[in-house]
Amino acid sequence: MTAQELETQLLSLTPAQKVEAIRILTQGISSNNDGITKTPGVMGADACIAGTRIPVWLLVSYRRQGAKDADILDQYPQLSAANLVTAWLYAEAFPDEIDTTIHEQEQADAILDAS
Repeated sequence: MTAQELETQLLSLTPAQKVEAIRILTQGISSNNDGITKTPGVMGADACIAGTRIPVWLLVSYRRQGAKDADILDQYPQLSAANLVTAWLYAEAFPDEIDTTIHEQEQADAILDAS
């Protein structure tokens, strides 16, 4: 298979399939599995970067506020560029989940700010 054929196949994947492909590929590169995990009792079982307590919704929220990937990597040196790619693909695959969680967090923050 040529690189162009591979690229064509990868671009035809759904967002959820891309998330899975990234998970598989990064698992082979990294010993700590750079995928996304949901663990009961950890960060409300929100989708997090595997091996961390960093939720995907938080990274997406930073990005929506104008943070660049480099800014996020500076803020979270334990993350890699592959972690961010995985987070962005996850958010693209599950936008309702991410939007709902960000909205809930904003409401909780507003309640705290008002008290």
